[in-house]
Amino acid sequence: MTRPPTQPRRRSWSGFAFAGVSLLSALALGCRPPQPAEQLSTDPSRRLPTGALLDPAVASSDLGSMPLGVVASPDGRFAAVLLSGWREQGVQVVDLASHRVVQTLRQPAAFLGIVWSPDGSRLYASGGDRDVVYRYDWSGDHASLHDSIVLASRLPKQSGRSYPAGLALSPDGKMLYVAENLFDSLAVVELASGQVTGRFGTERYPYGVAVTADGRVFVSAWGGHTISEFTPAAGGDGTLVSAGRIDAGRHPSALAVSADGSRLYAALATSDRISIIDTRARRVIGTIEDAPPGAREGSTPNALALSPDGKRLFVAEADNNAVALFSLTESDAADSGGARLVGRIPVDWYPTALLLHGDSLVVVAGKGHGAAPNTAQPQPGSPTPRGSHDYTLGQTSGTLALLPAYPSTAMLDSWSRRVATANGWDRSVPAAAAAYPPFEHVVYIIKENRTYDQLFGDLPGADGDPSLVFFPRAIAPNHHALAERFGLFDRFFVNAEVSADGHPWSTGAYAADYVEKTVPSNYSSRGRSYDYEGENRDSIPAEGEDVNEPSAGYLWDLAQRAGISYRNYGEFVREIPGDTLAGRHYRGLKTALIDHTHPDFPPFDMDIPDQHRADLWIADLERFALSGDKGMPALEIIHLPNDHTSGGTAGKPTPRAYMADNDLALGRMIEALSRSPFWKSSVVFVLEDDAQNGPDHVDSHRSPLLVISPYARGGVLHRFANTTDVIATIAEILHLGSLSQFDLHGRPLRDAFASTPKLAPYTALTPAVSLTERNPRRSAWRDVDGALDLRAADRVEDNRFNRILWRLVKGDSTPYPGPSRLPAAEWMRRR
Repeated sequence: MTRPPTQPRRRSWSGFAFAGVSLLSALALGCRPPQPAEQLSTDPSRRLPTGALLDPAVASSDLGSMPLGVVASPDGRFAAVLLSGWREQGVQVVDLASHRVVQTLRQPAAFLGIVWSPDGSRLYASGGDRDVVYRYDWSGDHASLHDSIVLASRLPKQSGRSYPAGLALSPDGKMLYVAENLFDSLAVVELASGQVTGRFGTERYPYGVAVTADGRVFVSAWGGHTISEFTPAAGGDGTLVSAGRIDAGRHPSALAVSADGSRLYAALATSDRISIIDTRARRVIGTIEDAPPGAREGSTPNALALSPDGKRLFVAEADNNAVALFSLTESDAADSGGARLVGRIPVDWYPTALLLHGDSLVVVAGKGHGAAPNTAQPQPGSPTPRGSHDYTLGQTSGTLALLPAYPSTAMLDSWSRRVATANGWDRSVPAAAAAYPPFEHVVYIIKENRTYDQLFGDLPGADGDPSLVFFPRAIAPNHHALAERFGLFDRFFVNAEVSADGHPWSTGAYAADYVEKTVPSNYSSRGRSYDYEGENRDSIPAEGEDVNEPSAGYLWDLAQRAGISYRNYGEFVREIPGDTLAGRHYRGLKTALIDHTHPDFPPFDMDIPDQHRADLWIADLERFALSGDKGMPALEIIHLPNDHTSGGTAGKPTPRAYMADNDLALGRMIEALSRSPFWKSSVVFVLEDDAQNGPDHVDSHRSPLLVISPYARGGVLHRFANTTDVIATIAEILHLGSLSQFDLHGRPLRDAFASTPKLAPYTALTPAVSLTERNPRRSAWRDVDGALDLRAADRVEDNRFNRILWRLVKGDSTPYPGPSRLPAAEWMRRR
């Protein structure tokens, strides 16, 4: 537990907060005067790819990549922030008076945990994948590395096994308690010797550590349901004794303990709840509900701060881009525990850490001001610096802001209204507006990693940059023809940064805090397994134990609950070990998929052509047609991944052959559907799970979308839409309900359809590229491509991958494009 800092001189907040708003608004809106909240809410210049508007209450200071922890120096002058991002990891020291970063200490790895010694002489920071805790000396205004405390021995190239997360000190400062996120344990370190003197088991993925004044230690389990309790052993030698586990609810993470140690608060991020635990009775006595209005999921409470008097609880709501303030009473009333929501304060994108600093609340946001155009992002080709600011995970930087911890009622009411407007909670749509053509079948196709400009930048009448086109009409004739006939969306954005969160967003309308906080380390090769599409630690977890599963489930869970027919082709599946001579077979990784997954349809595998996937789907379609108009399932989810490509890997298909394969497969599938009895009652949605593998002159999240149907309106649609808007549309058509606040409060594509159908069938076009064209066995790119890991989506370093692909498709004579000139308002569109 972080000890409260020395109380600084009280600051007047009457003008500071709104001065910050005026400055931000003037910058974001092209130096115009600030607008009222109602007008700002309709301005697209500040919209995030999630669909929410960014409307922070105060100005903020820039930090490094994905900060996850913050702690104050005992004298209250400085804050130390732990960076756990893709671009860099380590510690930044912030002067709280000036709000300036005064020191950056790079570490090879870091994750979540940071704590200051009570006497202010030492700072401890998690070393993540290095299985160490870094120990810094503190001089009073800067830190210097003292040594590292080794938690587990590892070979130089071996991935971390301990992976320290949350840290806390014993009340006397002699023992360090470390949540070992991958060891599923609590390590006890004697600081005098720097040795691990004890290790105690917890549930899966331990996260936070809280210590009471009398020395009791509580450890949350991100992948479990309990909080493990440990008490000091008799004799006072600093050792602990296990006191059992407290059932706290699904996936407890951040912890906060009251000054007297009688109450423990545990955030349940994917359940939108905070459990209130009586530590003496060792049970939950109340639950604070923190869901968005009307939604099943989506606030993502992931960090807590408790006022010294125990009367106020501050909650960082990552996906509301807000801090919620709850008033606490001594009542132990059931369900609420005496807690009442007082209001919300809008902050930057994805707040991850909180710190009370006198009469101020320090708020650290993981993604800060959001993303932007990335025209210098490599197309596949030669390597670029690992710390690229153009790669989607490298674009976002964290921020730090100081808010009033005790705002006036009027101020808090105003801010609460702004949070509601920014998240679309106050939008009302007449029920009659949900009318759609007579659709009975939805086909949902998820592809891999392309931006809008890479594919559609050459189409006239829309906002494209032809210089960034990577797969022109000759390579992708069907994509171009389908967009021209059925409609072109030049303001479609994926919610996700990469495939790890892309597939959860595309199938669950939500990305849990687990993927958001661990994917930067996974994608920067800092030793975490790919836990994001139904597997944990490269194995299948028991039902209900998937650390990354949204509590509301996925589209297939909605379909099952609604009682409609559905079928899955390649999403969240795994190969069944067995006799490959009899063919390769696959099973769904979720209970609701097991009996609804095509057993022969492969998941991501660059050795299997998309033509094979198309063959299997078309055979199913023909079989369904024999059963009559109702034979085709109401919902089909299809993974069509080969536009990902294998780069320049020797002997593999060339990038343009992969794209041609993907394009022809899509064209053949649409042709087959358009000539079937289901055409008149079907709609097809085609999107990418993410847009990380290329540049775009509007935003790194802008991506192709196709909405294919006889009722498609056609033309160019300039309206904003994103992944969860597509899910909202699917859910409305099939009457499924919603999964999260993002589809519930989304913007369904009702305007994409006409009232009269055009039933003419579609005829697939043949790309002007051989589908069997292969990279040379020995080429100039063999050395740089040899280490590319293409066994699963996104294991390859994308900056490097994109330049390789650019050179392979465009040749050496075409220079890789750099930044292009943009109007200031357009550049600021995503700020």
